[in-house]
Amino acid sequence: MSHVIALVDGSLYAHSVCDHAAWIAGRTGASVELLHVLGRREAPAADADLSGSIALGARTALLQELTALDAERAKLSQRRGRAILEDAKARIESAGGCAVTTRLRFGDVVETVAELEADADMVVIGKRGEAADFARGHLGSNLERVARASHRPVLVAARAFRPIARVLIAYDGGTSSMKAVDHVARSPLFAGLACTLLSAGPDNPETARGLANARAMLEAGGHAAETAMVPGQPETVISEAVEASGIDLLVMGAYGHSRIRSLILGSTTTQMIQLCRIPVLLFR
Repeated sequence: MSHVIALVDGSLYAHSVCDHAAWIAGRTGASVELLHVLGRREAPAADADLSGSIALGARTALLQELTALDAERAKLSQRRGRAILEDAKARIESAGGCAVTTRLRFGDVVETVAELEADADMVVIGKRGEAADFARGHLGSNLERVARASHRPVLVAARAFRPIARVLIAYDGGTSSMKAVDHVARSPLFAGLACTLLSAGPDNPETARGLANARAMLEAGGHAAETAMVPGQPETVISEAVEASGIDLLVMGAYGHSRIRSLILGSTTTQMIQLCRIPVLLFR
């Protein structure tokens, strides 16, 4: 792993995003690019007519005032964005040992990530954005959009970072879960961490073979993985296993193999991000 993109904003999750990015960099030697995206409404206006249907005598003066106010708001947004990036950079650099760059962009978050992720190995984003305190039962809209669109693994940071020692891989036999297993087996990010493979649902020969193959892949990468097949609804089984086993990181496919990938995240994926108080690493 050589390069990580970390999306930061003014939310309570920004510090956690930085801490998770620093953890990744410390274990892999990757550089970190901190990205803050200002919406198009925060960009300087281009000759917008903000005066409405106002009498001609007052129109010119009011338009000048509105234009000046709009320009000042755009400047303040940029200054705030740079301050967010500077604070984030200082937090990661205080952890030591990795190169950190910052980037302030105007536009759409998903479009910006799509443009930049070609040179990245992973994207880190907070579970919720700047409205976190007002939307505790919902995921951040940018998270859902980035997770749907990104072609790189997406690490969803929980509200606070804690040391990661135990990893649970939710395995359903689908392409994205096999990609997750392969990544864990190969990446130095997971070296020395305790890994468990969990399949939620009926115990049948097909599932047993899939788990055995996934375990062999992990063992080939140097991981002495445990395996378990537990009957029940995936969201219930996985969340209970996370709590009972003291799991620090959940790894899973963003979609089950029967999901319509182009429309929504798999429902289990969404529920896991909402329910779990730990970071979740998603694979397409």
